[in-house]
Order: sequence, then structure tokens, then C-alpha cells
Amino acid sequence: MGLKALFVWCIWLGLLQLSLGGRVRHYKFDVEYMLKNPDCWEHVVMGINGEFPGPTIRAEVGDTLDIALTNKLFTEGTVIHWHGIRQLGTPWADGTAAISQCAINPGETFHYRFTVDRPGTYFYHGHYGMQRAAGLYGSLIVDLPNGQNEPFHYDGEFNLLLSDLWHTSSHEQEVGLSSKPLKWIGEPQTLLINGRGQFNCSLAAKFINSTLPQCHFKGGEECAPQILHVEPNKTYRIRIASTTSLASLNLAISNHKLVVVEADGNYVQPFAVDDMDIYSGESYSVLLRTDQDPNKNYWLSIGVRGRKPNTPQGLTILNYKTISASVFPTSPPPITPLWNDFERSKAFTKKIIAKMGTPQPPKRSDRKVFLLNTQNRVDGFTKWAINNVSLTLPATPYLGSIKFKIHNAFDQTPPPQTFPQEYDIFNPPVNPNATIGNGVYMFYLGEVVDVILQNANQLSGNGSEIHPWHLHWA
Repeated sequence: MGLKALFVWCIWLGLLQLSLGGRVRHYKFDVEYMLKNPDCWEHVVMGINGEFPGPTIRAEVGDTLDIALTNKLFTEGTVIHWHGIRQLGTPWADGTAAISQCAINPGETFHYRFTVDRPGTYFYHGHYGMQRAAGLYGSLIVDLPNGQNEPFHYDGEFNLLLSDLWHTSSHEQEVGLSSKPLKWIGEPQTLLINGRGQFNCSLAAKFINSTLPQCHFKGGEECAPQILHVEPNKTYRIRIASTTSLASLNLAISNHKLVVVEADGNYVQPFAVDDMDIYSGESYSVLLRTDQDPNKNYWLSIGVRGRKPNTPQGLTILNYKTISASVFPTSPPPITPLWNDFERSKAFTKKIIAKMGTPQPPKRSDRKVFLLNTQNRVDGFTKWAINNVSLTLPATPYLGSIKFKIHNAFDQTPPPQTFPQEYDIFNPPVNPNATIGNGVYMFYLGEVVDVILQNANQLSGNGSEIHPWHLHWA
């Protein structure tokens, strides 16, 4: 083949790749336990390639991700779920043990291969046992293709992955939660921002009523905060995702407005807030204008909402590059709103409206499914149930059973599609007992299903737990 022909061939291949919509990006993930000091306190966490949190994946719309995941754990399986990715045509890559795949055994390698079709802020996390609580998570960012512009302008970008951390191991937590009677894990010891927090000291000790000493970092500590360095009079996009196991959070930056422009990979009508709630599994993009006094630094804080907090705020600093990042803010961190001010939470949610031009949802549905979420008992064990059925996963993954028509792998009777209308959601259940099952709801291709989610009072006392919901493969 001559040089000219080779040149033409290379151009043709490049054009073909563009026409097919993207490139293949390869990653190699080794999942393992490791000793880290994420909150200035050494303990075992789960990480990838020696990193905690795991490496950030960055791709463009239309790219195919090929992630070779090797399980280097000693005695347990693992999977990773790519949270928010729709998996169109690749449901087996969703990363849910006993649902889309078998767990990856120690020493085995599994290739996740899928295409990212929507721009946005996403993340990935372990979806087996308590592995997300152990630290198996990382960020996944999908950009628009080169040459396309976002519907908003910004000069720079930051990425914040929020999580909660316990000092008891995930295995001990798992044993407690599956014991009879249930042994509650308690509130997390520390809130982490990009895998960093402070347990035995405080960045804002001089401002808060605390017995903790002031943190003093020399540089390079694993628990030192990742500071956000900004220039005056610029606009920054801050991507925020929450991979907490329990804590619902509120985020604020002192003296600065946050303009919300993206929610869970969808553009929204921009709106400004002083602070924002973010629940486990949610992601947002906000725009920050650095229009405050450039001779000061400012707090970025996260605090617990929805539960009576027993965990200190997570803190880092917004540093105007006009002064040293070692200069602490001169005022206290933002006060997290009252944990049980749910009207404030609902007011924020109601501001989230799809950007103009977003396709409208169907005007009517073909079916309605009412799902009542309750806390129950099964043979004396504390469980959670949907329409009084607590899920017990089958030995053979659902996806394989359905594809290969293995009819006895799970219960062929679908779960109830509604619950008794006289059920009192504001009081403990009259009958606390539930059954177990692993049946599934079957829908026709193209069918429009209206799903109504109803939370209910817990087993005892007066109250209802917060339960975020997340749809896979859609």
C-alpha cells in the first residue's frame, strides 16, 4: 500500500469513527481493600488501583467505555454499577449482582462495555453487600462532543463527590443490620468531600462549639481538604454527586449564590439558591460567580438533613487566588438548615423544572403501579418491603433467567401492583409482618407505566425514613 493510499485510509477510518459517534476508552480497574486516612483516622477502605475514591472516568457523548474490572478482594465477590447511565442495549453492563450479572469472584476479570449517550454528572459505586459504604465509588463525567457547547457559560470547573464514613467496618455493619434483633449502625462519624474529611480536628474550631482542636496541616495529608482555587469575577461550574449510604446532605458556600443548571444528567431551568439539598444517588451542576471580596476566603460546607444530626459538618475552602489558601475565612461556616425542615426540602424540589425544549412526558399511561415502602419484620428480622413483600434475590441473575427462559429461577407470580387504600401511612403498621419473594413486574415494550411511590411510618414511633429511589437502565 502506497503512502498516499495509507493516508486516505487513515482519513477514512477517522471519518468512520466520527460517523459512528465516538471513541472507545479503555480502563483497567483493580478492586481491593487498603489502609487509608480519609478523615485523619486510619482504617480499611475499598478502593481502585490504590486510589480512594476510585479514578474519575471522563468521556464524551457517544464514546464507548471498556472497563476491565479485576476483583482483588480475598474472600468476596464484587460488581460496579454505573449510576445514571441508561445502558441502552447493554443491560448486562449495569453492574447489579443477581439482577444483571453474577458477582465477579476473587481473581476474576469482567469487562463492562457500554456507550454513554447523555452529557452530565454521574458516578459509579459498588452494588454488592455493603461495598459502597466501604468506599467503592468514583466520579463519571460525560461531556458534550468536541465542538458542541453547553447551554450555559463557565470559565472553569470543579467536581465534588460527597460521601459518609463509619469507623466500624462494612462487614461489622452488615452483621449488625442482618441480626435479630437489628443492631443499628448509628450515624456516620465523618462526612467526606472527595474522600477527605476531619474526625479528630476541625477546620473551623474557633467558630463552632466543639471540643475538637483546630486542624493544622503541613501539606500532603490524605485528610487535608481539597481547596477550590478560583479567580475573581469568573463563573465556575461545580459538579456535585452524593454517594452517601445514609446521610442526606445540604451544601452551601458562604456569601455566594448557587445557580442550579443540571440535575441527574438533565438540563434544568436555571434557578438561584443560597444552599441546596442533595440526597443519596443524586447529582447536580451549579454555577458559582466569584463576585465577593477577593481579599477573603470562604467556607464550602455540607451538613446532615432529614435525620437528627450527630455528625459534624464537612468543610473545605473556596480560595480566591488573590490571597493565600492558608488564610482561614473570617466568619463561621454556613449553618445547615434544621434537619426536619421538610417544607424547605420540598420548596427546593419544586424549583427543579426541565429546561425549555425538553421532550414532554406522555399525557396518559397504560398502567399504574402503586408502591408502598414500609419497614417490617420477617421471622423476627427487621426488613424493608414493597407492598408487604421483602425482596430475596435469586441465585441466578434475572437477566440471564429471562434471556435463556429459565422459568424456575425466580417466582413467576408478579408482586402486588397496589396496596390497601385503607393503609394508615402516618402510624406504625397494625400488622408488622411481611413475606419474602423475588417476583418481578413485567411490562410490554413501549408501554407507558405510571409509578406512584408512597413512603410510610416506620415500625415504631412517629416518623418516616428518607428513601431515595433510582431507576436503572432507563
